[in-house]
Amino acid sequence: MINHPSIPKRNPHASIHSVDELRAMSPNVEVMIVDNNACNDVVYQLLDLSSISNLKVFEVGDYSFAFVDEVKLIGLNRLERVVIGKHCFRKNLEKNPNRHFDLKNCERLRELKIGRYSFIDYSMCEIENVPSLEVIEMGEL
Repeated sequence: MINHPSIPKRNPHASIHSVDELRAMSPNVEVMIVDNNACNDVVYQLLDLSSISNLKVFEVGDYSFAFVDEVKLIGLNRLERVVIGKHCFRKNLEKNPNRHFDLKNCERLRELKIGRYSFIDYSMCEIENVPSLEVIEMGEL
């Protein structure tokens, strides 16, 4: 782990600190909290939570999922809240012009917050069929 004053320290309340823990997560989990500076494995490039049908809350700390090129939150009918910290999903080593974020068919989602500099070089953000969405915040949270 990088020890720098601008990078946040570990979150002791997070349930996920690594890609291995993410992969081992039960498909019945309701609240998923990813630590700061977590899941930054270069080989981990797809985050698809669509199979976690009971998920209600997805929170990501700062500086996480650096090398993920594709995020899918699709058909999560119980999902109510998504919060992504700052500087997440932002290292594009191969200069992939097709990096994208998909948030679709989540009928109960009320809140989407994305921190500053997250998804900075993603080319597409699709948000559709989220009829309960009340809050979208992007940038400084």
